[in-house]
Amino acid sequence: MARMSDFSAAEQKHHLDKIRDFPDFGATPWMEGPPLAQRRVAIVATAGLHLRGDRPFDSGSADYRVIPGDATDADLVMSHVSVNFDRSGFQEDLNVVFPLQRLRELAAEGVVGSVAAIHYSFMGATQMRALEGKARELAGLLKKDRVDAVLLSPV
Repeated sequence: MARMSDFSAAEQKHHLDKIRDFPDFGATPWMEGPPLAQRRVAIVATAGLHLRGDRPFDSGSADYRVIPGDATDADLVMSHVSVNFDRSGFQEDLNVVFPLQRLRELAAEGVVGSVAAIHYSFMGATQMRALEGKARELAGLLKKDRVDAVLLSPV
């Protein structure tokens, strides 16, 4: 795992500037909703994941890739561009960055109502402000799939 002390002063500043750019949403839920056992859940990750054969992520990509709910570990590839990103966890167990198997188990146990038909992955090594347009687009897709809860997997 990379530590801030491993980076040059310029890289440290770059990463700290990205953190300062995060909006503060507070602790209040954006909206009320049904119990978790009745919710339809999708995963949105920033792990740079995509299906084999899909276009890999480029440096600074602010778009996302679609991941079908029936995708298997073997179907997914990581093209995260950050050289500081440790891929060893992903290589051992996809659920570390994209817990689709765990989400399916929770649905089978009745902890969550259902698993969305489609999930999404961004490439997280990009400027937060650049993601807003695609995030709004994605919100519309999630709504269309009747998703009312999202498991965010920031990587």
